[in-house]
Amino acid sequence: MTKRLRRGAAGFQSERPLLDVLSARLRARRMDHRLSLDRLAALSEVSKGLLVQIENGEANPSVATLCKIAAALGASVADLVQVSEPQPAEVMPAGAPRLLWRGSKGGTATMLVGSPGPDMLELWSWELRPGERYDASAHPKGTQELIHVTHGTLALAFGDVTYVIQTGGSASAHTDRPHAYACDGRIAVRFTMVVAEPHTRHAK
Repeated sequence: MTKRLRRGAAGFQSERPLLDVLSARLRARRMDHRLSLDRLAALSEVSKGLLVQIENGEANPSVATLCKIAAALGASVADLVQVSEPQPAEVMPAGAPRLLWRGSKGGTATMLVGSPGPDMLELWSWELRPGERYDASAHPKGTQELIHVTHGTLALAFGDVTYVIQTGGSASAHTDRPHAYACDGRIAVRFTMVVAEPHTRHAK
């Protein structure tokens, strides 16, 4: 019997292979750290009920939720969703399941590849259709994003301040504060993004 999967506005469109990988990785990481579901819920600020659903492959968590769980486990999002194990070089095949968000009008956010945790270094490919906007909560202190727009126009918003990035333009953004990405115009905007999100303090 196929399980019904819930879909949230900020959750990814359910891909069965991706949910299976996430379910197994989360359970394995939690057991390796000898954490009960209650303890992981307290550390991540994600409800125990949602954690159970994720481990059972029944829930499609938002990107923000995945970040919270990964940080609580001393891992990166890539540790939870990539199939391969650490090697001198990892090659992610074109068909690897990495779609982590789908918008109401068909836009997508795909994590192309990411480094092992706890510090996160990720490469993303985004597409936002006309009228689409993705609101993101603040990332950990020190998080930076490098953005390059390959098609269309991107609006990058921080509260009342909005930066407009045209085709071929780039931006460096400090995203340890609430922010949003939106398609500005009548054609879809496509952009690549590198995210550097620290979770450990390095000695000076």
